[in-house]
Amino acid sequence: MSNNTALQLSYGEKRQFQALVLGRAGLDLYPEPNGCKIQDALSFSSDLGGSAGNIAVAMSRAGAKAGLISAVSDDAVGNFVKQRLINEGVDTSLIGTTSGDERTSLALAEVRNSDCEVVIYRNNPADLNVECNRRIELALADSSNLVVTGTSLIDPDSRDQVLQIMSLAKGGDCHVWLDLDYRAWNWPSLEHTRGVYRKAAALADVLIGNEEEFSILTHDIPSQIEQCREHKQIMVLKRGSDGSSLYAGDACLDCGIYPATPLKPYGAGDAFLGNLLVRYMKTGDWQQSVEAGSAAASLVVSQRGCANAMPTPNQLKSLQESGTMEPAAKWS
Repeated sequence: MSNNTALQLSYGEKRQFQALVLGRAGLDLYPEPNGCKIQDALSFSSDLGGSAGNIAVAMSRAGAKAGLISAVSDDAVGNFVKQRLINEGVDTSLIGTTSGDERTSLALAEVRNSDCEVVIYRNNPADLNVECNRRIELALADSSNLVVTGTSLIDPDSRDQVLQIMSLAKGGDCHVWLDLDYRAWNWPSLEHTRGVYRKAAALADVLIGNEEEFSILTHDIPSQIEQCREHKQIMVLKRGSDGSSLYAGDACLDCGIYPATPLKPYGAGDAFLGNLLVRYMKTGDWQQSVEAGSAAASLVVSQRGCANAMPTPNQLKSLQESGTMEPAAKWS
Protein backbone atom coordinates (compact mmCIF):
# COMPACT_ATOMS: atom_id res chain seq x y z
CA MET A 1 0.00 0.00 0.00
CA SER A 2 1.33 3.43 -0.91
CA ASN A 3 1.11 5.97 1.87
CA ASN A 4 0.66 8.60 -0.83
CA THR A 5 -2.73 7.15 -1.80
CA ALA A 6 -3.90 6.04 1.63
CA LEU A 7 -6.24 8.09 3.77
CA GLN A 8 -4.19 9.82 6.46
CA LEU A 9 -4.86 11.41 9.84
CA SER A 10 -3.57 14.97 10.10
CA TYR A 11 -2.18 16.46 13.28
CA GLY A 12 -1.68 20.14 13.95
CA GLU A 13 0.22 21.70 16.82
CA LYS A 14 1.86 19.52 19.45
CA ARG A 15 -0.44 18.82 22.39
CA GLN A 16 0.14 17.67 25.96
CA PHE A 17 -1.33 14.21 25.38
CA GLN A 18 -0.69 12.01 22.41
CA ALA A 19 -3.80 10.11 23.50
CA LEU A 20 -6.49 9.83 26.14
CA VAL A 21 -7.99 6.36 26.58
CA LEU A 22 -11.54 5.90 27.83
CA GLY A 23 -12.73 2.70 29.47
CA ARG A 24 -12.05 0.16 32.15
CA ALA A 25 -8.97 -0.60 34.19
CA GLY A 26 -8.95 -3.25 36.86
CA LEU A 27 -7.08 -5.84 38.84
CA ASP A 28 -5.95 -9.03 37.10
CA LEU A 29 -5.02 -12.18 39.02
CA TYR A 30 -3.06 -14.97 37.30
CA PRO A 31 -2.92 -18.49 38.75
CA GLU A 32 0.46 -20.07 39.38
CA PRO A 33 2.17 -22.06 38.05
CA ASN A 34 1.74 -21.32 34.34
CA GLY A 35 -0.55 -23.80 32.65
CA CYS A 36 -2.70 -24.63 35.66
CA LYS A 37 -6.46 -24.15 35.91
CA ILE A 38 -7.84 -21.59 38.35
CA GLN A 39 -9.17 -24.27 40.70
CA ASP A 40 -5.72 -25.89 40.86
CA ALA A 41 -3.74 -22.72 41.54
CA LEU A 42 -1.17 -22.76 44.32
CA SER A 43 -1.07 -18.93 44.36
CA PHE A 44 -1.94 -15.91 42.23
CA SER A 45 0.13 -13.01 40.94
CA SER A 46 -1.34 -9.57 40.28
CA ASP A 47 -1.21 -7.09 37.42
CA LEU A 48 -3.06 -4.09 36.08
CA GLY A 49 -5.68 -5.14 33.53
CA GLY A 50 -8.70 -3.95 31.60
CA SER A 51 -8.59 -3.02 27.93
CA ALA A 52 -8.30 0.75 28.41
CA GLY A 53 -5.70 0.41 31.15
CA ASN A 54 -3.64 -1.97 29.01
CA ILE A 55 -3.79 0.32 25.97
CA ALA A 56 -2.72 3.33 28.03
CA VAL A 57 0.26 1.41 29.43
CA ALA A 58 1.18 0.17 25.94
CA MET A 59 1.30 3.77 24.72
CA SER A 60 3.24 5.01 27.72
CA ARG A 61 5.87 2.30 27.34
CA ALA A 62 6.09 3.15 23.63
CA GLY A 63 7.08 6.68 24.59
CA ALA A 64 3.79 8.57 24.37
CA LYS A 65 2.11 10.78 26.93
CA ALA A 66 -1.17 9.00 27.65
CA GLY A 67 -3.96 9.57 30.14
CA LEU A 68 -6.87 7.40 31.25
CA ILE A 69 -10.50 8.54 31.48
CA SER A 70 -12.22 6.15 33.86
CA ALA A 71 -13.37 5.68 37.45
CA VAL A 72 -12.32 3.34 40.25
CA SER A 73 -13.80 2.44 43.62
CA ASP A 74 -12.56 4.11 46.78
CA ASP A 75 -10.87 1.03 48.18
CA ALA A 76 -7.64 -0.95 48.08
CA VAL A 77 -8.34 -2.39 44.61
CA GLY A 78 -9.03 1.04 43.15
CA ASN A 79 -5.85 2.34 44.79
CA PHE A 80 -3.89 -0.59 43.31
CA VAL A 81 -5.08 0.30 39.81
CA LYS A 82 -4.21 3.98 40.14
CA GLN A 83 -0.81 3.27 41.62
CA ARG A 84 0.12 0.84 38.84
CA LEU A 85 -0.93 3.41 36.23
CA ILE A 86 1.16 6.08 37.97
CA ASN A 87 4.12 3.70 38.07
CA GLU A 88 3.78 3.26 34.30
CA GLY A 89 3.71 7.00 33.65
CA VAL A 90 0.02 7.14 32.71
CA ASP A 91 -1.76 10.35 33.70
CA THR A 92 -4.50 9.57 36.26
CA SER A 93 -5.94 13.06 36.75
CA LEU A 94 -9.09 12.17 34.78
CA ILE A 95 -9.89 9.06 36.82
CA GLY A 96 -12.85 9.57 39.13
CA THR A 97 -13.45 7.83 42.45
CA THR A 98 -16.82 6.32 43.34
CA SER A 99 -18.10 6.37 46.91
CA GLY A 100 -21.06 3.99 46.70
CA ASP A 101 -21.20 0.22 46.26
CA GLU A 102 -19.53 0.31 42.83
CA ARG A 103 -16.43 -1.83 42.52
CA THR A 104 -13.32 -1.83 40.36
CA SER A 105 -13.33 -4.77 37.93
CA LEU A 106 -11.54 -7.99 38.84
CA ALA A 107 -10.41 -10.66 36.38
CA LEU A 108 -8.91 -14.11 36.95
CA ALA A 109 -7.09 -15.23 33.82
CA GLU A 110 -5.42 -18.58 33.24
CA VAL A 111 -1.94 -18.54 31.72
CA ARG A 112 -2.42 -21.26 29.11
CA ASN A 113 -2.93 -21.07 25.36
CA SER A 114 -5.67 -23.68 25.06
CA ASP A 115 -8.75 -24.25 27.20
CA CYS A 116 -7.96 -20.88 28.76
CA GLU A 117 -10.63 -19.61 31.13
CA VAL A 118 -10.98 -15.93 32.01
CA VAL A 119 -13.46 -15.05 34.77
CA ILE A 120 -14.39 -11.35 34.99
CA TYR A 121 -16.26 -9.80 37.91
CA ARG A 122 -18.06 -6.65 36.73
CA ASN A 123 -20.97 -6.31 39.12
CA ASN A 124 -21.90 -2.63 39.28
CA PRO A 125 -18.53 -1.61 37.76
CA ALA A 126 -16.99 1.62 38.92
CA ASP A 127 -15.51 2.44 35.51
CA LEU A 128 -18.98 3.15 34.06
CA ASN A 129 -19.25 6.20 36.32
CA VAL A 130 -17.57 8.54 33.85
CA GLU A 131 -18.80 12.11 33.66
CA CYS A 132 -18.28 14.44 30.70
CA ASN A 133 -17.10 17.44 32.70
CA ARG A 134 -15.02 20.56 32.18
CA ARG A 135 -11.75 18.82 33.13
CA ILE A 136 -12.26 16.23 30.42
CA GLU A 137 -13.26 18.90 27.91
CA LEU A 138 -10.04 20.81 28.56
CA ALA A 139 -7.94 17.63 28.37
CA LEU A 140 -9.51 16.68 25.02
CA ALA A 141 -8.58 20.11 23.66
CA ASP A 142 -4.97 19.30 24.58
CA SER A 143 -4.93 15.74 23.20
CA SER A 144 -4.21 14.53 19.67
CA ASN A 145 -6.28 11.35 19.98
CA LEU A 146 -9.10 9.81 21.98
CA VAL A 147 -9.29 6.01 22.18
CA VAL A 148 -12.69 4.65 23.26
CA THR A 149 -13.19 1.00 24.22
CA GLY A 150 -16.57 -0.54 23.48
CA THR A 151 -17.34 -1.87 26.95
CA SER A 152 -17.80 1.73 28.11
CA LEU A 153 -21.00 1.82 26.01
CA ILE A 154 -22.90 -0.97 27.77
CA ASP A 155 -24.74 1.18 30.33
CA PRO A 156 -27.24 3.87 29.20
CA ASP A 157 -25.89 6.57 31.53
CA SER A 158 -22.27 5.79 30.75
CA ARG A 159 -23.10 5.61 27.05
CA ASP A 160 -24.55 9.13 27.05
CA GLN A 161 -21.41 10.48 28.71
CA VAL A 162 -19.09 8.58 26.36
CA LEU A 163 -20.92 9.79 23.23
CA GLN A 164 -20.70 13.36 24.54
CA ILE A 165 -16.96 12.92 25.08
CA MET A 166 -16.54 11.51 21.57
CA SER A 167 -18.50 14.44 20.11
CA LEU A 168 -16.32 16.94 21.98
CA ALA A 169 -13.17 15.25 20.69
CA LYS A 170 -14.51 15.20 17.15
CA GLY A 171 -15.31 18.91 17.32
CA GLY A 172 -11.91 19.76 18.77
CA ASP A 173 -9.65 18.20 16.13
CA CYS A 174 -8.88 15.25 18.42
CA HIS A 175 -8.98 12.05 16.34
CA VAL A 176 -11.35 9.40 17.71
CA TRP A 177 -10.33 5.73 17.65
CA LEU A 178 -13.07 3.21 18.54
CA ASP A 179 -11.89 -0.20 19.71
CA LEU A 180 -15.09 -2.24 19.40
CA ASP A 181 -14.03 -4.49 22.30
CA TYR A 182 -17.24 -6.54 22.07
CA ARG A 183 -18.08 -8.93 24.92
CA ALA A 184 -21.40 -10.69 24.21
CA TRP A 185 -22.28 -11.20 27.89
CA ASN A 186 -22.37 -7.42 28.40
CA TRP A 187 -25.22 -6.91 25.96
CA PRO A 188 -28.95 -7.88 25.98
CA SER A 189 -29.31 -8.55 22.24
CA LEU A 190 -27.57 -8.21 18.88
CA GLU A 191 -30.14 -5.69 17.65
CA HIS A 192 -29.62 -3.45 20.69
CA THR A 193 -25.84 -3.70 20.46
CA ARG A 194 -25.82 -2.91 16.75
CA GLY A 195 -27.76 0.31 17.31
CA VAL A 196 -25.40 1.45 20.06
CA TYR A 197 -22.24 0.59 18.15
CA ARG A 198 -23.45 2.36 15.03
CA LYS A 199 -24.00 5.58 16.99
CA ALA A 200 -20.47 5.40 18.39
CA ALA A 201 -18.94 4.35 15.06
CA ALA A 202 -20.43 7.42 13.37
CA LEU A 203 -18.23 9.58 15.64
CA ALA A 204 -14.99 7.66 14.99
CA ASP A 205 -12.11 8.38 12.63
CA VAL A 206 -10.64 4.91 13.10
CA LEU A 207 -12.51 1.66 13.79
CA ILE A 208 -10.63 -1.36 15.16
CA GLY A 209 -11.93 -4.87 15.76
CA ASN A 210 -11.95 -8.49 14.69
CA GLU A 211 -14.41 -10.15 12.33
CA GLU A 212 -16.89 -10.99 15.08
CA GLU A 213 -16.82 -7.42 16.36
CA PHE A 214 -17.31 -5.86 12.94
CA SER A 215 -20.23 -8.22 12.34
CA ILE A 216 -21.99 -6.30 15.12
CA LEU A 217 -21.91 -3.16 12.98
CA THR A 218 -23.02 -4.72 9.70
CA HIS A 219 -24.02 -8.03 8.18
CA ASP A 220 -20.77 -8.59 6.25
CA ILE A 221 -17.21 -7.27 6.24
CA PRO A 222 -17.11 -6.04 2.61
CA SER A 223 -20.11 -3.80 3.31
CA GLN A 224 -18.34 -2.37 6.36
CA ILE A 225 -15.17 -1.72 4.34
CA GLU A 226 -17.19 0.16 1.73
CA GLN A 227 -19.06 2.13 4.38
CA CYS A 228 -15.77 3.21 5.99
CA ARG A 229 -14.44 4.26 2.60
CA GLU A 230 -17.54 6.35 1.89
CA HIS A 231 -17.34 8.05 5.29
CA LYS A 232 -13.58 8.62 5.07
CA GLN A 233 -12.94 6.39 8.07
CA ILE A 234 -9.97 4.10 8.58
CA MET A 235 -10.78 0.48 9.39
CA VAL A 236 -8.38 -1.96 11.03
CA LEU A 237 -9.44 -5.60 10.87
CA LYS A 238 -7.60 -7.86 13.34
CA ARG A 239 -7.42 -11.47 12.12
CA GLY A 240 -5.45 -13.17 14.91
CA SER A 241 -2.81 -15.59 13.65
CA ASP A 242 -3.76 -14.69 10.06
CA GLY A 243 -2.50 -11.12 10.51
CA SER A 244 -4.40 -7.87 10.05
CA SER A 245 -5.82 -5.69 7.31
CA LEU A 246 -5.99 -1.90 7.25
CA TYR A 247 -8.36 -0.06 4.92
CA ALA A 248 -7.66 3.64 4.40
CA GLY A 249 -9.62 5.24 1.56
CA ASP A 250 -8.99 3.29 -1.64
CA ALA A 251 -5.86 1.67 -0.19
CA CYS A 252 -5.57 -1.67 1.60
CA LEU A 253 -2.68 -3.09 3.59
CA ASP A 254 -2.47 -6.74 4.62
CA CYS A 255 0.09 -7.31 7.38
CA GLY A 256 1.36 -10.63 8.71
CA ILE A 257 2.54 -11.63 12.17
CA TYR A 258 5.81 -12.19 13.98
CA PRO A 259 5.92 -15.88 14.96
CA ALA A 260 5.81 -16.54 18.69
CA THR A 261 5.22 -19.40 21.08
CA PRO A 262 2.04 -18.15 22.75
CA LEU A 263 1.70 -18.51 26.50
CA LYS A 264 -1.86 -17.14 26.51
CA PRO A 265 -4.46 -15.90 23.97
CA TYR A 266 -5.28 -12.45 25.41
CA GLY A 267 -3.64 -9.01 25.57
CA ALA A 268 -2.49 -8.94 21.95
CA GLY A 269 -5.20 -6.56 20.74
CA ASP A 270 -4.42 -3.93 23.38
CA ALA A 271 -0.71 -4.07 22.57
CA PHE A 272 -1.46 -3.89 18.85
CA LEU A 273 -3.63 -0.78 19.11
CA GLY A 274 -1.40 1.11 21.53
CA ASN A 275 1.75 0.60 19.47
CA LEU A 276 0.03 1.16 16.12
CA LEU A 277 -1.22 4.58 17.25
CA VAL A 278 2.07 5.70 18.77
CA ARG A 279 4.13 4.59 15.76
CA TYR A 280 1.72 6.31 13.38
CA MET A 281 2.04 9.59 15.25
CA LYS A 282 5.82 9.32 14.97
CA THR A 283 6.02 8.29 11.31
CA GLY A 284 2.72 8.92 9.51
CA ASP A 285 3.31 5.56 7.84
CA TRP A 286 0.53 2.98 8.11
CA GLN A 287 2.69 0.03 7.13
CA GLN A 288 5.35 0.75 9.73
CA SER A 289 2.63 1.32 12.29
CA VAL A 290 0.73 -1.91 11.69
CA GLU A 291 3.99 -3.87 11.71
CA ALA A 292 4.91 -2.30 15.08
CA GLY A 293 1.49 -3.27 16.40
CA SER A 294 1.94 -6.83 15.16
CA ALA A 295 5.34 -7.12 16.83
CA ALA A 296 3.93 -5.82 20.11
CA ALA A 297 1.07 -8.32 19.97
CA SER A 298 3.51 -11.17 19.43
CA LEU A 299 5.59 -10.16 22.45
CA VAL A 300 2.60 -9.85 24.76
CA VAL A 301 1.02 -13.25 24.05
CA SER A 302 4.37 -14.92 24.72
CA GLN A 303 4.60 -13.50 28.26
CA ARG A 304 2.70 -13.71 31.51
CA GLY A 305 0.37 -10.81 32.35
CA CYS A 306 -1.10 -7.98 30.27
CA ALA A 307 -0.07 -4.46 31.27
CA ASN A 308 3.24 -5.71 32.64
CA ALA A 309 3.89 -7.54 29.35
CA MET A 310 3.58 -4.44 27.15
CA PRO A 311 6.88 -4.00 25.29
CA THR A 312 9.42 -1.22 25.54
CA PRO A 313 10.81 0.37 22.35
CA ASN A 314 14.03 -1.65 22.75
CA GLN A 315 12.12 -4.93 22.99
CA LEU A 316 10.08 -4.02 19.93
CA LYS A 317 13.18 -3.01 17.98
CA SER A 318 14.98 -6.23 18.94
CA LEU A 319 12.12 -8.42 17.67
CA GLN A 320 11.70 -6.48 14.44
CA GLU A 321 15.41 -6.59 13.70
CA SER A 322 15.92 -10.25 14.57
CA GLY A 323 12.55 -11.74 13.63
CA THR A 324 10.97 -12.38 10.26
CA MET A 325 7.36 -11.45 9.71
CA GLU A 326 5.21 -14.18 8.24
CA PRO A 327 2.99 -12.99 5.37
CA ALA A 328 -0.68 -12.40 6.07
CA ALA A 329 -3.07 -15.17 5.17
CA LYS A 330 -5.42 -14.28 2.35
CA TRP A 331 -8.70 -12.91 3.66
CA SER A 332 -11.98 -13.64 1.94
